[in-house]
Amino acid sequence: MRDVRLIDDENEAKGIIDVRDALALAKERGLDLIEVAPQATPPVCRIMDYGKYKYEQAKREKESHKKQKGGDVKGVYLRPGTDDHDLMFKLKNALKFLAEGDKVKFTVRFRSREIAHPEFARKLLDRVVEAAGDKAAVEKAPAMEGRTMTMILAPK
Repeated sequence: MRDVRLIDDENEAKGIIDVRDALALAKERGLDLIEVAPQATPPVCRIMDYGKYKYEQAKREKESHKKQKGGDVKGVYLRPGTDDHDLMFKLKNALKFLAEGDKVKFTVRFRSREIAHPEFARKLLDRVVEAAGDKAAVEKAPAMEGRTMTMILAPK
């Protein structure tokens, strides 16, 4: 017959017993027999309320997700002919995002014949990098993607 290492609902080790005896003990207490370590020899089982176990597991997982910083990517859209004042305004917002720990994706959109001069967009993005200075590092260099040129800055 198959034996299991049993831990009851108060985290007390009961030792190695037959699986049928463990199921009977769990049923007697109105709880469930849950296999927590199937790879162990013999497998480790616990007597507990399965609904409560799933709830606590979901709660722990949710708590661990709260502690993780996703590193959101904020977007800033420009045009090849964006004026100095507009550029500085958008750059100020981008620096605020970087200070909060977010990455910033600069996207220069081309319309109609503007796409014939991608060097304007590259100069614009070079000015952005220069203005960001020591507050940001270029994570992804400017590159054309269809009718847009994108660059990603990450906080230092």
